[in-house]
Amino acid sequence: MRTMGRIGLGVVAVILVLAAVVLGRTFAATPPTSGDVSGITVAAPLTVDVTGAAQRLSQAIQIPTVRHQDPAEGVDAEWTRLHALLAANYPAAHAAMRREELASRTLVYTWPGTDGRLAPIVLMAHQDVVPVTPGTEADWTHPPFGGVIADGAVWGRGAIDDKGSLVGIFEAVELLAKQGFQPRRTVMVVSGGDEEVIGQGARAAAALFKARGIKAEFVLDEGMAVISDNPISGGRVAIIGTAEKGYGTLRVTAKAPGGHSSAPPADGGGVAVLSRAVAAIADDPFPLAFTGPGADMVKSLAPEAPFVVRMAVANEWLFGRLLAGQAAATPAGAALLHTTIAPTMLKGSPKENVLPQDATAWINYRIAPGDTSATVMTRAKAAVGALPVTLAWNAPPNEPSPVSSTSSWGWKVVAATASAVADAPVAPSLVTAGTDSRFLTPVAKDVYRFQPLEMSLKETAMIHGTNEHMTLKNLEKMVQFYARLVVTAAQ
Repeated sequence: MRTMGRIGLGVVAVILVLAAVVLGRTFAATPPTSGDVSGITVAAPLTVDVTGAAQRLSQAIQIPTVRHQDPAEGVDAEWTRLHALLAANYPAAHAAMRREELASRTLVYTWPGTDGRLAPIVLMAHQDVVPVTPGTEADWTHPPFGGVIADGAVWGRGAIDDKGSLVGIFEAVELLAKQGFQPRRTVMVVSGGDEEVIGQGARAAAALFKARGIKAEFVLDEGMAVISDNPISGGRVAIIGTAEKGYGTLRVTAKAPGGHSSAPPADGGGVAVLSRAVAAIADDPFPLAFTGPGADMVKSLAPEAPFVVRMAVANEWLFGRLLAGQAAATPAGAALLHTTIAPTMLKGSPKENVLPQDATAWINYRIAPGDTSATVMTRAKAAVGALPVTLAWNAPPNEPSPVSSTSSWGWKVVAATASAVADAPVAPSLVTAGTDSRFLTPVAKDVYRFQPLEMSLKETAMIHGTNEHMTLKNLEKMVQFYARLVVTAAQ
């Protein structure tokens, strides 16, 4: 009994020590460096013509610069119309900036600074939009390419992704140019013509920068926004993407003799073999890891979160798995913490009673920083084992981007301006989709992804979906943000 008592006292002592360590680390935790914007004085707000900006965004939406998966379906004349509209609506901006056109109708503008020793800043927003799913037009409150201004918003495809940013940038430059502002640091605007199909426009811009020896101080593109109901603290937060996932689609093919379906082979044929291979790959997910930009977001928001979250973050050594599990409670949360595997397309026989001679599946991967296309392929091959299938990339994959700094001057300028315009704390995170900015990483010190529009998590579903719209309040914030960012960074 005495021995048991000593063991019990020992357990209690260990628990008390552990509790003391956990609480001590919790109360001693310091805010992450991403919140430090010392030394940055954000430019004062400007007067914005929101009504005029809405009308000009409406006009841009009415030009259907739709990129389809098949390039032949694109209508090049629509890009010509959009370019003419930009020139007509923003004469001061076009007078101040030099304009160049590259591959895929991509535009590069240069507003020369007075001090050539300073590295330029680059603002990005693409011109193209995704199609509207045929048969869903009637589900829209207003016609998807009508550019209707109603209920305090501009409605239509591209209002947010990404003509809202494009118009916001030009409204800001026009406003500053009319006021006689002359940037000390060169300001560049890159507007890709084929972002939605991961095309050649941004690659051409990167090649141009490289040929001219341009190394940007920072690049800012779309990708993240102000979320009004973030699940960590429950409040508003301006989330800035510091990296984005890589992209690759794996083609899995099962060859088979084919033949009549009345006499299937013992293994079930190509479709059966293919299904086992796809299931094997999908059933071997990449492990969740509380690391990288996704985890950085949680850590940055911890000071605003309930005590339990602060305690877990301050004691990651003990609660790391729990944090990863909680963050992965939703598919969107899980996507921040690992490489995702998504079987998306299948092809088999052209007729129901014919065994296919080959069956093919396509599996889309969004590759997290820390993984590569090589590690993805290795894992997929291990998962299928001896199954008679071949694995190949459908197209050369894009690797994950580097993770940009959360302590550099560029970060501080973007973060301070975002916080001032949004009136919200700032946190870094990982963009799980893709942007044109990935191609500019070799020609920039840092690359960030942020639009200053405020949405709830539910409202983000309108991007690439039905009833996409930009509220006038958000449009005003867009213009304010880009104008104040240019003045803050380039004055």
